[in-house]
Amino acid sequence: MNFKVDENLPDELAQLLSDSGWDCRTVVEQQLGGVDDPTVSKVCDEEDRILVTFDRGFANIKNYPPAHHAGIIVFRLKNQDKLHVLAVSARLVQALRKRTLRNELWIVHENRIRIRLPG
Repeated sequence: MNFKVDENLPDELAQLLSDSGWDCRTVVEQQLGGVDDPTVSKVCDEEDRILVTFDRGFANIKNYPPAHHAGIIVFRLKNQDKLHVLAVSARLVQALRKRTLRNELWIVHENRIRIRLPG
């Protein structure tokens, strides 16, 4: 799996995904910071990357239908400080090892992951 971590998440998340054996890029390292959502989505599609973000707009399946994207992971956490995000991300990595995310929308909460399948 290939990932792109949005600018609203800690850089350490990209490192965690890379250390777990996946190819990971960040929006910032590709000079896409501040770019609109459709452009970020288009770049992810062109690169066949799963977008990882806090941006709830990407959870709108009318605008971003899972079947049309490599995958989208949206964090919906009450506590968004870096240590908490990274702790939840460690659990996310374990879930990704058990199930390949392809053309799915994952909504990541503190204690669960909701999965929206394509179609």
